[in-house]
Amino acid sequence: MDIYTIFTFFLIISLMVMSPGPNGALLLKTVPVSGKKHGYANVIGVVAAFYLHGTLSVFGLSAIIVSSANLFFIIKLIGAIYLGYLGIKAIISAFNQPKSLTIATLQKTEHSQKKLSSCFWEGLLTNLLNPKVSIFYLAAFPQFINFQSNAVASSYTLVTIHALFAALWFSAMVFLIGKSTSFLKSPRKHMLLQSVTGTVLLWFSYRIATVK
Repeated sequence: MDIYTIFTFFLIISLMVMSPGPNGALLLKTVPVSGKKHGYANVIGVVAAFYLHGTLSVFGLSAIIVSSANLFFIIKLIGAIYLGYLGIKAIISAFNQPKSLTIATLQKTEHSQKKLSSCFWEGLLTNLLNPKVSIFYLAAFPQFINFQSNAVASSYTLVTIHALFAALWFSAMVFLIGKSTSFLKSPRKHMLLQSVTGTVLLWFSYRIATVK
């Protein structure tokens, strides 16, 4: 691959990663309640999903999924339902917290209840079930692969570039959200943030379900 191809690919995926989406909303749901460590577990799951998307694209499975209208609809519906589940879960969590608890107590309680592996799977499924990412790896990704040489090596080089940029961007988000959490001095503000985040996740669920 020449430097122009790599630069063009990087420009496209950077705009994709930085644009608002379900991955960022997931971090807004996780970090204020569970802490930065659990947010980084989300990020690892998101990054792992890029390699799964890349593998599906390399071996043609994404093409099969998208070419089958019924199968693509099922995948899209599962993704929408999953994001809706996360959104409803965030809203219920917001209104179920006792008003006398502090943010530190809320985080300590959530730490004892939620495992890092759960956050990893949330990140993985949120990114893996996003049909927009699947469409990118089907329609745009093959245009950057050098089929005249080692296509597999070229593919995973590009996937790694995508994954590394996403890891840096979302890790920075986790850090900043973790820092800003200190400004949430009352459970009422915590409830507001979780309610807004849950609503955003429900919006993305609706958008994914209705995308053509």
